[in-house]
Amino acid sequence: MRSEILKRMKEDKVIAIVRGVPFDCMEQTIRALLKGGVCLAEITYNHSSEEGRKETLECLELVRQKLGERVLLGAGTVLTERDVEDAKEAGADYVISPNVNEKVIRRTRELNMVSMPGAFTPTEVVTAYEAGADIVKLFPAALMGLSYIKALRGPLGHIPVSAVGGVTPETVPEFLAAGVSCFGIGGNLVDLEKIRAGAFEEIEERARQFHRAATGM
Repeated sequence: MRSEILKRMKEDKVIAIVRGVPFDCMEQTIRALLKGGVCLAEITYNHSSEEGRKETLECLELVRQKLGERVLLGAGTVLTERDVEDAKEAGADYVISPNVNEKVIRRTRELNMVSMPGAFTPTEVVTAYEAGADIVKLFPAALMGLSYIKALRGPLGHIPVSAVGGVTPETVPEFLAAGVSCFGIGGNLVDLEKIRAGAFEEIEERARQFHRAATGM
């Protein structure tokens, strides 16, 4: 399963970052993404309270139960080994973090899940990769800029990277040309105002725009 998830990440390229979506809107949101061609969805942990954390796990369980293998489901903002273990139990196939935590990376790999920690500097990128990361998330990508990513890819081109933060359909081709393998797209795709308004057709169309920009399909 891990190898299949990695293959689909590199083929489909777009991972929707589902943050702050209410439980009662979660299924419709994921269905809209699927209709638009985005099958990779990262539901992020809410660490503001234990109740918020519990709701994250309930959302993961709901999506897995309702949509099964149609969605390639990940957990985001994973900060601890406990987060990894609970996400796995709730149905997640991959783990995404904003930082490099070697214990989190190792536990993710022990559970045969895809590991994607976040890094900013060359040292962090190498540390994450040597700890077992499958893909290193460059975050925030828009702040780094394309010139930084290209320079980083020079000596570290053997390490697969994703770009997260500020990516739009218009800038996707530029990031791909810089050597990025895939993308994490948050508010530019999973727009909370549209979701709260029930405008799921707009979410579907936005997903379609990102999918076409990333894959040419």
